Amino acid sequence: MEYTFYKYQGTGNDFVMIDNRNNQFPKDNVELIAKLCNRRFGVGADGLILLENDENTDFKMMYFNADGRESSMCGNGGRCIVAFAHFLGVIGKETIFVAVDGVHEAIIENDVISLKMVNVHEVKEKGDALFMNTGSPHHVQLVNELKSFNVVKEGARLRYGVYGEKGSNINFVEKNELGGFNIRTYERGVEDETLSCGTGVTAVALGMYHLGRTNENKVRVRALGGHLEVTFDVNNGVYSNIFLKGEAKQVFKGELSW
Repeated sequence: MEYTFYKYQGTGNDFVMIDNRNNQFPKDNVELIAKLCNRRFGVGADGLILLENDENTDFKMMYFNADGRESSMCGNGGRCIVAFAHFLGVIGKETIFVAVDGVHEAIIENDVISLKMVNVHEVKEKGDALFMNTGSPHHVQLVNELKSFNVVKEGARLRYGVYGEKGSNINFVEKNELGGFNIRTYERGVEDETLSCGTGVTAVALGMYHLGRTNENKVRVRALGGHLEVTFDVNNGVYSNIFLKGEAKQVFKGELSW
């Protein structure tokens, strides 16, 4: 079997993209998806994303982590699939699509994609950290000396030790010299640090506002792979009209065969 695939990245969060509107890709094949995402024995990616037909919106997004299993929402992946759908001619400059966490809107301005995220109804305080679901579960924790912090070791410990087998993504944060925030993220499913995490960046922006570390509803967050911007409204502790904004680009195109 052969398939054309595309590689996209959003602030270093990279994905294998496949147009699956013919519904022929074997998406139940966990081993195959994991192999495609493997950086030594496959294409290499943080995840695989399928673009599929949907009766009520422009398209459907199916996201699989690098371990081959379908996962919760991926913010950078959502921005990348919007760019992919535009490249395929499925959408124009605006779109409505459905993902595992519900319906999303997005706007395209050149290579910059603004993606509307789900509302966040609760930010839980867990000791010296916060927990919330921004489409995916996220732990947000302020640390000192983020640059030298052992993200993989501490992230893995918290991912399993605090949140159990189901786990959570773990974000470590530090305020930067520009008034925004730096972030490093350990992602479940990848089981490693990634260069960026869109739902994690969203969680950090809301978390820093919740803690009073910023009083702005437009927050700039710097991940290892680049900058993202999060804007939002807040009323009675509920965050709405949340938009994740940043670049999403096609890296290359290839053929898969197995």
